[in-house]
Amino acid sequence: MARVTVEDCVDKVDNRFELVLLAGHRSRMISNGSPLTIERDNDKNPVVALREIADETVSPGDLKEDLIHSLQKYVEVDEPEPEMAVIEAEAPAPAEDGEMTFDRMSEEDLLRGLEGLDPPDRRDD
Repeated sequence: MARVTVEDCVDKVDNRFELVLLAGHRSRMISNGSPLTIERDNDKNPVVALREIADETVSPGDLKEDLIHSLQKYVEVDEPEPEMAVIEAEAPAPAEDGEMTFDRMSEEDLLRGLEGLDPPDRRDD
């Protein structure tokens, strides 16, 4: 009887491996006391789970989400990021002719500044 229900389920769940995962998860849910959505008819839990999927009394999408949730060890909660204080830089003053002027650093000044920095400690992993 289970082979017929597997064939009935293939059009509900495209991938047979995913069908096995979902039916196994639903079977464990039934074992843990989840209410049945169809008559048992003296069938074991895996067959009942396959028949529920075939009859569409349980949604494969809902089963998949529930399976993923049950396997997660860390659930990331989307929290709003704290607002950071915005430091406004002093805007360069426009020149007399209306164009903006910017402070520029020469390449030599940049190299002199970099030479004064200490290199980071090397770590041998």
